[in-house]
Amino acid sequence: MEPVVPPKRNRLSPWEYDKEMYKKRNEVERLFRQLKGFRRIFSRFDKLDVMFLFFIHFALIVEAIS
Repeated sequence: MEPVVPPKRNRLSPWEYDKEMYKKRNEVERLFRQLKGFRRIFSRFDKLDVMFLFFIHFALIVEAIS
């Protein structure tokens, strides 16, 4: 396993981390935070995977427009 989160500044033995990977991780976390606003996606009442995927796309389109 490779650490992605940077160590605290006061740590005695800091570790190396990939800054680009940390930025990508942050983008994914922000995306999930935005998608949480669409409760239907996370409660997943739909039985079909196609409908679930549709609502993911719909939420992303709405977020891109606003």
